[in-house]
Amino acid sequence: MKLGELIKGAGQEGKEKHVPVIDLINCDECGKNAVRITVGKEVAHPNTIEHHIKWIALFGVKTGVAIHIATFDLGPSFGVPTVVAHVNKEEFSELIAVEYCNLHGLWESSLSL
Repeated sequence: MKLGELIKGAGQEGKEKHVPVIDLINCDECGKNAVRITVGKEVAHPNTIEHHIKWIALFGVKTGVAIHIATFDLGPSFGVPTVVAHVNKEEFSELIAVEYCNLHGLWESSLSL
């Protein structure tokens, strides 16, 4: 089995709580584009000690290769898992977010630029 076969996405049960949503936003501090990734944007993810988002990773696609941009280690918290990364979006054709839920595994989404 390959890891990619275990990654879930928008077409699967529980997607409202697990699929990372990628939004392009403006950064007030630096004036450049930033990327906000939210897990549980449509339906809040529980985020308890027993059931939480452990990490979120962001990749950019450049000439057919996935380039690691950032990884955010999270853990049990009682808020919505939301992270922000600064990205020079002109360098990439697509952004891919992957998150890990301690009970439901890996989930991904992508945004074409």
